[in-house]
This record gives sequence, structure tokens and C-alpha cells, in this order.
Amino acid sequence: MTNLDTSFDVTIIGAGPAGSLASALLNKMSHQVLVLERQHFPRFSIGESLLPQCMVLLERAGMLTAIENAGFQLKNGARFCRGDRQDSFDFSEKFSSGWDTTFQVQRDRFDEILADEAHRQGVEVRFGHTLTDFESMADRVRLEVEDECGKSYRLETRFVLDASGFGRVLPRLLDLEVASGLAHRSSIFTHVKDHISDPEFDRNKILITVHPEFQDVWYWLIPFSNGRASIGVIAADDRLKDMRGDSGHRLAALIAQERVMAGLLSNAEFDTRIGVVEGYSADVKQLFGKDFALLGNAGEFLDPVFSSGVTIALKSASLAADVLDRQLRGLQPDWEREFARPLKRGVDTFRVFVKAWYDGRLQDVIFASNKDENVKRMICSILAGYAWDVENPYVKNTDRINTLAELCRSR
Repeated sequence: MTNLDTSFDVTIIGAGPAGSLASALLNKMSHQVLVLERQHFPRFSIGESLLPQCMVLLERAGMLTAIENAGFQLKNGARFCRGDRQDSFDFSEKFSSGWDTTFQVQRDRFDEILADEAHRQGVEVRFGHTLTDFESMADRVRLEVEDECGKSYRLETRFVLDASGFGRVLPRLLDLEVASGLAHRSSIFTHVKDHISDPEFDRNKILITVHPEFQDVWYWLIPFSNGRASIGVIAADDRLKDMRGDSGHRLAALIAQERVMAGLLSNAEFDTRIGVVEGYSADVKQLFGKDFALLGNAGEFLDPVFSSGVTIALKSASLAADVLDRQLRGLQPDWEREFARPLKRGVDTFRVFVKAWYDGRLQDVIFASNKDENVKRMICSILAGYAWDVENPYVKNTDRINTLAELCRSR
């Protein structure tokens, strides 16, 4: 332990997508960066369906080529099913300019590739190291860190970025957590050998289906390139607690209740442990302070329905790196105006769409027949992750979704 460097410009908590991307960008800006990661990679994580907006951000950090060469499943859109109604959104038919394809990734490999790329570019990453204390001083931060052998050491840094995801290290240490404004829901999920034989099934799209009786219960099926898939269901906590059996029995029972999912997975091999995340939505009092900022899920997590988690994480990392670069160079950036507000623009767009999905407004839009094609392109852009494109009327004024839902219902 005595040979470890103990002074850095930036210390980043977590080597997931946000931490790896932020570290790579700051390293390119000639800052000395340390990443502390509690676990060892590869490690399992959900959130496998990326959005095209991610590609721009990965490309900027010099990480896109490694992801393109990894053999992940191409993703070109999303398919939605509710009973006999269905519609597909092809990202090439979106309103916003930019990438119209991305990937569906096994997160253990995806996250490891990004962390390896950050290290290859010159970032120091310490796996098995956990931040245990944060002390803000006049011009630096003193951190207490514990390695996997239980040995503690101190280091000093000029700024801390928390990219710890659901670990939410700084929100817990600094008492920043507040209740989310979204309803409490839980997810049950796993990976399977899917053995899908339906010739009409499109492996290039994520599949979202809705329970035949409860519109707030929905399922995902994310195909991978190796014949496997991520599957899961989202439901209100109370609804899941009323079901009998363990998480595996509940997942199987819920899949059996939805015709499309049950048919596609009729031959699937359930060979991976069943995971459960309860009450996943989270929020904080503030996204930044004098010497820290929160990235991705460490700041706020909405809901997995539109696969926005990794996109928001990467966007927050990109914004924070630019602002922090100016601060470290002796300028006085405005974190509220240059980081929090721009980030919230897209997060708030996703939030409106999440709420509209669960109360039925967005489902009425998605499953409406004879949709206006130009409006569909605008909705498609948000589904593709371009939630910061203020040229899109549904980003500029998210209340437009109310009028659109009423029009679709009247038809």
C-alpha cells in the first residue's frame, strides 16, 4: 500500500460506464485521474440495451472502436406489444440527426471493455478499493479508502466524481438522498438461452410487452448476439408482494400471463440466477457541491422502461468532464448552468415519458393506429436517446404529450 500515489486532480468513484468515460475524457485533458472501483470486473449488471445517443459520447472518449469490435448485438430500434396491438420504432426514421444504431450488450463485458480502454489510455484504476470517508477541506478533499484486504489509506484530490451507480456512495456519505417522485416499483430479471425460433422475431430490436390486464406491468426481452437474452418484468412493489413463491416462480408466472413473451420463451433455458431490484427509483437534494458532482444513477435513476440509464450516465460524464476541466484550469464555471440544468433537460424529458408510460398516455400514443409519421419520428428520437435535442417539439415542450395522447384516444 505504501507505493500507491495519494494525490490526484480527480478521483472517480466507480468504473462503470459513467466513471470510465469521465476518466478517459479528463485524462485526454491532461488531468491526473484515479478511479476507485469496489468490485472486480467482469461483474454482472443489468441495463443492457443502449441508445444511439450513447455512440456519440463513446466516440468522443475514443472508446467506440473497442465496442464496435466486441461483437455485440446490433440494435436498430424497439418493438412494443400490448395484446393484439403492436408497433415498431426504427431509429433510422427519427427526427433528430445523429447515430441511428447502437448495441445490445452484456454489461459484464461492456463495462470491462470501457474500464480497460480507460486504463489503456493512461487512467489508473484500482479494483477492490472502496471509499469510506469524504472530508472537504479548503482547496482539496481528503478521502479514506479501504482495499479488499481491509487495509485503509488516505488520499487527497482536488475534486470527486461519484459514478458509483446504485451504490450511491456520496449521497449516502453526505446525506444527499431524497425520495423519488416516481412510484415504488421492482424488477425481476435473468439471462437465458432463448432458443427463439420465430422467423419474424427481430433480434435487432428490444422487445417491450405489456401485461394483458395491468398496463403498469411490463416486460423486456433484449436479444444478445450469442443466442442468449436478457429478460425481465417490472411491476409495482405491492403487486409483486401479493404473488406466491420465490422470485423465480414469480417471474415464470408473470411471463406465462403474457402471450407474446410466453410464446417466444417457450423453449428458453433458465440457466442463470434470478435477480431482483426493489424500489429502484432514486433522487438527491443536489447534483454537485464545492468539490464533488454526481453522475448517472448516483444522482438520479428513473426507470428502465426506455433504457435511458446508460445514456444519462454517459451524458452526465461528458458534461461534468467539460465543466471540471475549466475549473481545474483555474476558471470559475457555473455548475448549475453548465452541468445540472443541461443534464436535467434530458432527464426531465425521460421522466415525462416514464410517467406517461405508466399512466397510459404514452401507451395510447405508441399503440395508436394511423399515427402521424412526422410525430412518430419525434417520439422515435426520444426513444433513441436524443432527449436533449431542443429542436424536437416534444423535448422543447414535454406537455405536448398530453395533447397527443388525447388525439390518439379520440381516434
